[in-house]
Amino acid sequence: MATEKTRPTGRLLTVAQAAELLNTSERYPRRLIEERRITFVKVGRHVRIPESALDEFITAGTFEPVRLRAGRVA
Repeated sequence: MATEKTRPTGRLLTVAQAAELLNTSERYPRRLIEERRITFVKVGRHVRIPESALDEFITAGTFEPVRLRAGRVA
């Protein structure tokens, strides 16, 4: 089974920019990178996070609210 590598699309964000978008400290995106929970790109010795990968990460953690049916009483 061959692994297909896809090129990240959109801008490449620094760790600081990613942290600002996530409204966290820089430590959180660095931990996501270390745990391989988010796609990242190494440019020389610098690490960049594709904006599309950040959007996918946010979407994956988004949940819809539970809607209760009216009229059901226990």
